Amino acid sequence: MVEGRSGIGPITRFDATGWSCTVAGEVKGFDGPALCGKRDVRRMDLFMQYAVVAGEEAVRDSGLDPSTWRRDRVGVYVGTGIGGLIELASGFGGFAERGPKGLSPFFIPRSLANLAGGWLAMRLGCEGPNLALATACASGTHSIGEAWRAIRAGDAEVILAGGAEAPVLPEGVAGFMVMRALTGRDDPPEEACVPFDARRDGFVIGEGAGVLVLEEYEHAKARGARMYAELVGYGNNCDAYHLTAPSPGGVGASRCMDMALRGARLAPDDVDYINAHGTSTPANDKAETQAIHTSFGAHASRLMVSSTKAVTGHLLGAAGGVEALATVKALHEQTVPPTATWRDRDPDCDLDYVPRSARQASVRAALCNSFGFGGVNACLAFQRI
Repeated sequence: MVEGRSGIGPITRFDATGWSCTVAGEVKGFDGPALCGKRDVRRMDLFMQYAVVAGEEAVRDSGLDPSTWRRDRVGVYVGTGIGGLIELASGFGGFAERGPKGLSPFFIPRSLANLAGGWLAMRLGCEGPNLALATACASGTHSIGEAWRAIRAGDAEVILAGGAEAPVLPEGVAGFMVMRALTGRDDPPEEACVPFDARRDGFVIGEGAGVLVLEEYEHAKARGARMYAELVGYGNNCDAYHLTAPSPGGVGASRCMDMALRGARLAPDDVDYINAHGTSTPANDKAETQAIHTSFGAHASRLMVSSTKAVTGHLLGAAGGVEALATVKALHEQTVPPTATWRDRDPDCDLDYVPRSARQASVRAALCNSFGFGGVNACLAFQRI
């Protein structure tokens, strides 16, 4: 992300020749059997495999030892927008051809949205709170915010939180394509996603997972944990306006950011960076820009705002997990990732989008935005430790 190296390229999972969208942000070189085990991987949809690998990586990085933690005080909140779409598509095809004999015994377990978190819990021994939120493209962000609330309420000391998604299959891509939500740009593929740019015409679908280890502060301090940042605020609301379009002027998104700031006891001037939802669609990027102006007033022109979707594509329910990680790293390393493909200014998008190159800068506090179909909005406020 910092280098602006794109993971977006031609679709390789199926033949998209002649389709209006031919690019995606695919996970390359993923070896599920090696990473999850041959026995377990047979019972997992791909999005579950991504969640397991991301969660286990996060736990290793945290220094926590699953063999010694209090199992009833460790939870898992992993959201997904669509869940086991690969299994559903395959199962329905098999059923149409052969009836019940065309279904795998694992058809239901591989389809269920909650089994991404369920698998993580079983593999690591997490017997605390376990939720799977499905709020479209805000699923990962809502999962992190609700996990934060559970820890604050004393329900857990540690929660693995984030999102996972694996929608790069014909039905997933075609579904968004016929809505005219996806870009028609593919030359070159790495310039297909252009958030806040005048050239934007739709998003690029992506896949993967992002999981954070959230830990109660005194618990982390007592074990000498390395802390990347502090999660201090969370906003969660709904536009109640349209199935797929943001509310006029981004009013819902603005109120959501205001909620996160109030909960964090941060003034607008305290925030230096926003990792934007920034999908590269005409409506979203304009509305999000308007929302930032509304919430931050004169300070909006001094904010650094970037969309890391420029290099990852839009991971739908996993976006918030991956982008929260980017926000946390920006605070920890004092380096703001760029909107790597931004080039042509749009009069409707007039903020500092950290174009093309990363920026070394003082980042005291940062927001991470996610907005989803149905008008759902989520915002996380992080602070430097």
